[in-house]
Amino acid sequence: MRGICGHGRPRRTRVDGSGVNVYAFRVNKYPVGILGASGYTGRELIRLVRRHPRLALAFAAAASRAGETVRVDGTPVTFDHADDAPLGDVALVFSALPHGASAERVARAHAAGARVVDLSTDLRPGNPRPAGLESLEAPYGMPELMGDASRAAIAGAKVVANPGCYPTATLLALAPLLRAGLVARGATIVVDAASGVSGAGNTPRADLLFGEVAEDFRAYATGNAHRHLHEMAATVATLGGDAELLFTPHLLPVARGILATITVPLAAPLADAMAPFRDAYAHEPFIELADAPPTLRDVQHRNVVRLFAQPAARLTRPHLTVIAAIDNLVKGAAGQAVQNANLMLGLDETAGLA
Repeated sequence: MRGICGHGRPRRTRVDGSGVNVYAFRVNKYPVGILGASGYTGRELIRLVRRHPRLALAFAAAASRAGETVRVDGTPVTFDHADDAPLGDVALVFSALPHGASAERVARAHAAGARVVDLSTDLRPGNPRPAGLESLEAPYGMPELMGDASRAAIAGAKVVANPGCYPTATLLALAPLLRAGLVARGATIVVDAASGVSGAGNTPRADLLFGEVAEDFRAYATGNAHRHLHEMAATVATLGGDAELLFTPHLLPVARGILATITVPLAAPLADAMAPFRDAYAHEPFIELADAPPTLRDVQHRNVVRLFAQPAARLTRPHLTVIAAIDNLVKGAAGQAVQNANLMLGLDETAGLA
C-alpha cells in the first residue's frame, strides 16, 4: 500500500481553475486520481473525494475536455489530459471511463503501482475480459453481497470491478433470497427497473433532450437485451441460484435514481417477507429496510439501497415482490466506488459517505 500523503514527497494537485499546477502537502490523506472525470459519475466522484476526510484529489482527467474548467459544488476543477495523469504518484485511481475504453487505462494505472477501482463493465463478471487482462484478478466490488468474504476480497485487491447501477439494485434485492435457497428452482425472476437520465451519461443525444424525456416514460433495451444482464446472471449463479432473469429497463423523466420492482417465484411461502433481509443485512450501514415501498426521494444523493418486500397475493404459487431504490450516481456508481476504495486503503468503509 502506498504511503499517506505528508509522509513523503509532496503530491501534485490542482487547487484552482487557473490551469496552474501547484504543489502542496495533504497531511494524513491518500492522494487519488480520477480518469473520465467530466462525466456525471466522474463529477460525483470529485464531489465525494473532496468531502472525504482521508482522500485528497491529485488529478481529475478528461481527455476530450482537457484544460477545461468546471465548477463542482461551487469549486473550480480544471481537467488534466489522461496522458498527463501522474498515475505513479497516487495511492488509488478511479476509472470512470466509457466501457471498452477503461481497460487500457486500468492496466496502466495498475502497472504504475496504484490500486484501481474500475467503474466500467470491462472487468465485471459475465463479460469477456479485454485482451491482455485475462489473468488480472479483479473481485466484484459489492461489499454487502457476501458479507465478510466480499469485503476480504476487496480489501486485498489491487483492482476492483465496481458494479453497475441496475445490478446493484437488483442483486442486493435478490442476494438474501438466493443465498438462503428461498427462490424456486428453475424460476424466472422478472426485474422491471426504471432509471433517471443521468444513467445514460452526458454525451449529447437527441433522444435524451429535455423535450424528448419530460412528461414521458419508456422502456429500452427490450427483449432481455441490456448489457447489465450478463453481470447480473453471472452473479446470480455465483450466489447459488439457477434462476433466469427477465430484465426490462425504463427511462424516467428525472435526473437521478433507480427504482426496481422484482417478482421472485419462491420455493415455499414466507411467513415474514422481510426476515431474510433482516438476517442478511442487520449490520450493513448502507442498506435500509423499509416498512413501505421506497421512493427515489428516499435515496437521492445517498449511498444506500432501500429495500421492501411483500408476498404477492392471489397467485396459485408463492411469489415475493421486492422493491429496491438507489441513487444511480452514488450507491450505483461513485459512492460504491468510494466504499470500495475505503476498504482497499484500510479505511473505515463508511468514511466520506455518511
